[in-house]
Amino acid sequence: MNSKKKFAVVLAGSGVYDGSEIHEATLILYAISKNGGEYDIFAPNIDQYHVINHITGEEMAEKRNVLVEAARIARGNIKDLKEFDAKDYDSILFPGGFGVAKNLCTFAFKGPECDVNPDVETALKAMYEAGKPIGALCIAPALIAKILGKVEVTIGQDMGTAEAITSLGATHVNTGHGEIVFDKKNKIVTTPCYMLDATIAQIGEGAENVVKTIMAL
Repeated sequence: MNSKKKFAVVLAGSGVYDGSEIHEATLILYAISKNGGEYDIFAPNIDQYHVINHITGEEMAEKRNVLVEAARIARGNIKDLKEFDAKDYDSILFPGGFGVAKNLCTFAFKGPECDVNPDVETALKAMYEAGKPIGALCIAPALIAKILGKVEVTIGQDMGTAEAITSLGATHVNTGHGEIVFDKKNKIVTTPCYMLDATIAQIGEGAENVVKTIMAL
């Protein structure tokens, strides 16, 4: 019997400005594998909100699909989030990047009034209701707060984002590099990553602290 902890990692595309933050996504996968876990990667099969040129920051006149783009990070081994079944996993994890706040929900545009992708909401609620731990990096805790409300999370120290999270009924805790906030009651583990001016080593530290905390559960 396989006793390895199995994680579902949900991506939002590929690239910080319009998809998943690639360092955060890669390092969370590395942390899972390094600490003896396994993972499957998921993404919703939807169009990205828009496509950004990552050199200039300008919007590009093209369309891309979140699942297809996320498959770049997954090396092709990815599933449509519609196929997700909570009973197959011990935990669900959300790396950050603007794609979380543009594609998985509309927090980047509407703040606390944002809409959430139905497949994302279904998957997250199923894990929460099953009492299984949830991890979120960078801006992704805002998504958790929108769906679950009264939870304790961190996005680092950005006051505007923290206030938006508080207005959703959640509690925000300020954190530094690599630090986590562990909401024991709700089994939610969050870390700020690139919401702070971080190095890639600090991202790795935060990712590892999230994974180790979840594995200890």
